[in-house]
Parts: sequence; structure tokens; C-alpha cells
Amino acid sequence: MDPLTFLTLRADSPLAPEPAAIIAAHLDLMRSITPAESVHAKDGSALASPDVRFFSLSDPEQMLAVGAFQRLDDRHAEIKSMHTVEAARGRGVGAFMLTHILNEARAEGFSRVSLETGATEHFAPARRLYARHGFESCGPFGTYLDDPHSAFMTRTLT
Repeated sequence: MDPLTFLTLRADSPLAPEPAAIIAAHLDLMRSITPAESVHAKDGSALASPDVRFFSLSDPEQMLAVGAFQRLDDRHAEIKSMHTVEAARGRGVGAFMLTHILNEARAEGFSRVSLETGATEHFAPARRLYARHGFESCGPFGTYLDDPHSAFMTRTLT
């Protein structure tokens, strides 16, 4: 039996207690491994913006992951604050969330999705996940500037 069968993925509020706790843990982790000026993760208040679609993923016992995308313009969205709790890593949870985000962005009419993630070795698993899902390296987009701690990736949606 597929262990992902029992997952519940839903649109959620980044201000609700469980997602807020995962976002806080994500921010703490990012701040512990990345210089402050290079941390681009958003807190729950910023993710509660009307131009952001936020999702959570749970199994019957606990919330496993959160993720979001933000509208940049009519055709371009950015993935924001994807995070899988440590106990759920390596089980396909991140890929499941990413696939959902891409499908939702496509359904909303976006033709391109981009992201910023870390450029250090700590972020190598994330970069591999995104590459497996069709993302390619690109330059800074939106309001980002070149940063040695950032890796920028993008893909078209068909």
C-alpha cells in the first residue's frame, strides 16, 4: 500500500497553530544556516497575503509539510516556504506537495513558476527535488538580487 494514500492536502491558513509552528521551525532553520540578509522565507503574516495560496499536508497523526505559491504577475508565480518536517523527509512528502503546488498554479493560469532556495550543500536535496520536477537554474527574478547564498530555478507549466 502506498504510504502517501492516507495524506490530507488542503488549502490552509499560515496563521493556524499547526502550520504556524512549521513555518516558525522553517524560519529558525533558515536563520541558523543562512546569513540574515540572504533569508527570503516568509513568516505566517506575509504568507497570509491575498496573493499567496498556502497549503498544508497531514497524515492522520500530524501535519507533515507546508508550501505556498505567490503571484508575481498574471503569468508568473513563485513557490514560497515549502517545508517538510524532519520526521517525514525521504518519504515523498515534498514531491507530493510540490506536484500539488504546480497543479494549482497551472489551474490558476500561470505559465511559469520560479523559486529561490539556498545555494549551499544543506539545500542540495531541495535543488535535486526541484530539478527532478523540471526546474532549471536561472538568474534572479522579481525583486531578488544576485546573492551567493541563493540558487534561482524556474520552469514552464504546460
